[in-house]
Amino acid sequence: MKDINDESDIRILVDAFYRKVLVDPVIGFIFTEIADLSWEKHMPVMYAFWSSTLLGVAGYNSNPMEKHFHLDKKIKLEKAHFDQWLKLWEETVHELFSGKTSEEAISRAKNIAALMHHKIAQQRNINS
Repeated sequence: MKDINDESDIRILVDAFYRKVLVDPVIGFIFTEIADLSWEKHMPVMYAFWSSTLLGVAGYNSNPMEKHFHLDKKIKLEKAHFDQWLKLWEETVHELFSGKTSEEAISRAKNIAALMHHKIAQQRNINS
């Protein structure tokens, strides 16, 4: 298997990941029923995020924490949700790619999941 090398690889990874997410019994409903996403807008943002994170490509200029704070007000995002998101991400990376950037994709996702869970818990404490 090859490593994640360019933006076309990012698109392959992100598309495959979201195909899993949408049908997942643990987190799928968050994306399909709660978040009320416009997939035409969401997917390019995800491509840009991961291209920036893994390849250093400029173009991502959003605030994911604010979006997740807002989502947490609709449904409490729990550790189990982040764990499942991470499990699906790791599975998808390992099914499609192998190498240094692929491992970095997993490492970054672990950090993102932990940070988001922590920040959301802090935000709840501030607002309670």
